[in-house]
Amino acid sequence: MGKKLPVATVALCLLGLSAFGQWVKMPPLKAPRTTTGEIDLKAPAPRLPDGKPDLSGSWSPDDNRYIRDFALDMKPEDVPYQTWSKKLFEERKDGSHSREDPDAHCLPQGVPKIDSVQYPWKVVYSPNSIVIIYEAFNYWRQIFTDGREMSPDANPTWFGYSTGKWDGDTFVVDTRGFNGKMWLDQLGRPTSDKLHVTERYRRSNYGTMVIEMTIDDPGAYTKPFGNRQEMHLRPGWEPMEFICGENNTDLPHLPGR
Repeated sequence: MGKKLPVATVALCLLGLSAFGQWVKMPPLKAPRTTTGEIDLKAPAPRLPDGKPDLSGSWSPDDNRYIRDFALDMKPEDVPYQTWSKKLFEERKDGSHSREDPDAHCLPQGVPKIDSVQYPWKVVYSPNSIVIIYEAFNYWRQIFTDGREMSPDANPTWFGYSTGKWDGDTFVVDTRGFNGKMWLDQLGRPTSDKLHVTERYRRSNYGTMVIEMTIDDPGAYTKPFGNRQEMHLRPGWEPMEFICGENNTDLPHLPGR
């Protein structure tokens, strides 16, 4: 039997090539332009026929800061752990338990962790939902906008069940029904099956979307906490295949940065 490569090495070897190399005769992107012909990422956010901001496009953060540390902007003593969750976090945070991270076993990263990965994710509209297609692990997620509610008997999942509605120009997503196995970040902050995630999406201009993420998990934390992350549009980028692997944080250059 041949020698096996480390999982992370295999992952890095199998990263997708640039989406631009997959197609010919591509029509020009319909986008606002500067006087020099470049896409104007600072132009006003586009709007849908109903007047709401159009969130469609491919987005990602510029780095992996928040996938490593969800509470990056907080003082360590301000993270409102329950006693058991603080003890577990202290055991994990030095990286010695990284092989136990679900990511290392190609299991879903869950919400909101997957939003913070530097690989792009694409927002697509459908009549009764908004769908997000993630390049990381090729996962996808439905956010229902037709007024439905999650059943109390719903089967717990990694991504939970998401519903969305507009609050002015902000799209508010509530997600519940998690299985309690997700890590909030690579440092190992735990979650429970009581987790409730709120994401508030606001497209501030053509090239920028801000997401305010709130964790309300009374099974693991004593009160809600969260962060504010900035995403940038990657014009013309299409989600492609990603092969998972442990501690895979070396990510390719993204167009539109």
